[in-house]
Amino acid sequence: MYRRTLITGLAATAAAAIASPLPGTAASAQVDQAVLGSLLVARLRDAMLGVGQAPAEPPPKSLAEHFVGALADFDACRYARLAVSLPRLLRAGHALTLSGGDTAPYALLSEAYLLATRMLVKLDELQLGWLAVDRARQFAEAADVALAVAEAARQAAVLARKAGQHDQALALALSAADRPDLRRAGRAGTALRGLLIQSAAYTLTRCGDRDGMRELTDEAAAIADEIGRATLPGNQGGFSPLTVRLHRISAENHAGDPRAALDAAHSLPLNALPSVERRSRALGDIAVTYSYLGRRADCIQTLLAGERLAPEETHARPATKSLISSLLRLGPTSTDLRGLAERSGVLV
Repeated sequence: MYRRTLITGLAATAAAAIASPLPGTAASAQVDQAVLGSLLVARLRDAMLGVGQAPAEPPPKSLAEHFVGALADFDACRYARLAVSLPRLLRAGHALTLSGGDTAPYALLSEAYLLATRMLVKLDELQLGWLAVDRARQFAEAADVALAVAEAARQAAVLARKAGQHDQALALALSAADRPDLRRAGRAGTALRGLLIQSAAYTLTRCGDRDGMRELTDEAAAIADEIGRATLPGNQGGFSPLTVRLHRISAENHAGDPRAALDAAHSLPLNALPSVERRSRALGDIAVTYSYLGRRADCIQTLLAGERLAPEETHARPATKSLISSLLRLGPTSTDLRGLAERSGVLV
């Protein structure tokens, strides 16, 4: 009861701060962004479980439009807006499925749950992420949408990898990549197959198999080179030689070769990536690379560049907060670092 009261109170405080910022400096508004992660998790949990006070739901005919808006908020790292739009979309979709036997909302609900899964993975909320991805899979199968079924498998593989279940993560990704219906899905199916192989490659880094990671990454790169840039429907985003290069940065970091990661970063034109979220992720990975190489000043400046690009992402994401915390503990502080820590809710 105490924990639930605390979470609810935190969410209410964050919502009030976002909706009606207190007068004062811009810094005071930025500090409020540090609780965005807790706000998003609390609202998504309530929407998924059907508890709490539900806001007014969008009319059924506009649900597809609302999904496009929620996805745009995610891609632009506008998480304060997403904390409103995505839970409303989940509640409205469920209400529509309960109103009759129409299965048309199932595909939309699958996409909404995939988006929720991506956000929950970003916020390290694995337990709730498993619930979201299982619902995404069930709705995708009911709607018979092969791409959404495969994307649910990819997100499940991510969750399994983060939970240390590496064999399961590999099986999920590679089995989905070999599904006949995905192979029949044309260019979009080929692109999603590349993403699944890329996911399996990343898992191999967690198994200590650097050579296997590079082999599968090269396979994904060959697929990307073959089809060029592909924009996929719904949550899959884009797949291209650029996004494979982005993957290489983090994969080489986890394989223990930050110099190879830095080489990959140098070959990546940041502004060519398809969204603010992808560019922010690249800056986060590059900051980690600099940290591994002992280039502390470059790491801090890269984090600050990420904050300028996507402040809500920088202030809400646990992985970034953890890196900021380690910088505070393991070396001299500076005005820039202390300010970044304060805005991100990291204790100085």
